[in-house]
Amino acid sequence: MAKKKAAPKKKAATKNRSAYIAKAPIRRLMKNEGAGLVAEDAVILLIEELTKAAKEVTKEAVKLVKGDKRKRVTAADIAACE
Repeated sequence: MAKKKAAPKKKAATKNRSAYIAKAPIRRLMKNEGAGLVAEDAVILLIEELTKAAKEVTKEAVKLVKGDKRKRVTAADIAACE
C-alpha cells in the first residue's frame, strides 16, 4: 500500500499589520466597562491607539535607559514617561 502524500498546508489569511494585543481581552474590557455590544472595528481601533501609546512610552523609556547607560527598562522608567 502506497503512502499518502500530506496535503499542502494552507497559509492563513493575514492582513498587513502586526498585532501585539489580542482582540478578545480588549473586547472583554470594553464589555466590563459597560459596552453591551462591541463592533470589531471599534476593537481594532482601540488596539491601534493602545499600540501607538505603548510605542511612544517605550521610546521615551528607552531614551532614559540609554541616558543612564543601562540595558533594562524598569517600571520606574515607564512611570517617568507618563
